[in-house]
Amino acid sequence: MSNKKIICENRKARHEYFIEETYEVGIALKGTEVKSLRQGKGNLKDSYASIEDGEVYLYNCHISPYTHGNILNHEPLRKRKLLLHKREIKKLYGKTEERGLTLVPLKMYFSRGVAKLELAVAKGKKTYDKRETLKRKTAEREMQRALRDRNR
Repeated sequence: MSNKKIICENRKARHEYFIEETYEVGIALKGTEVKSLRQGKGNLKDSYASIEDGEVYLYNCHISPYTHGNILNHEPLRKRKLLLHKREIKKLYGKTEERGLTLVPLKMYFSRGVAKLELAVAKGKKTYDKRETLKRKTAEREMQRALRDRNR
């Protein structure tokens, strides 16, 4: 991550879903949205992506209105078009329709001055899967702590 400035992350995504693969996609934004994102005012908490009419859109991504914007300021929760190649969209469509997978945004960042989104193809976790993941993380943390204390 040499020249990537992270704007916001969806931290719950890795807890709620099994991530199968990720894509770096562009986002079609308005000028005031870009300025607001440069101030770090984006939120991916409850957002998701969906395919409509051969195009991928991002829903529920909250980008706060630009503070110095005027009457032409953007709507915070509007749907935003994601920029992918046609073959990538077809591949994603096949995965979401046939296998019942979901498109979940993981993080939004600027790469070489352009806003990008890390989009994941993910499968929802059941409650017992979430508990199992939590137990595993706790056990790993305790092992690391024990090793660190032993080496002191």
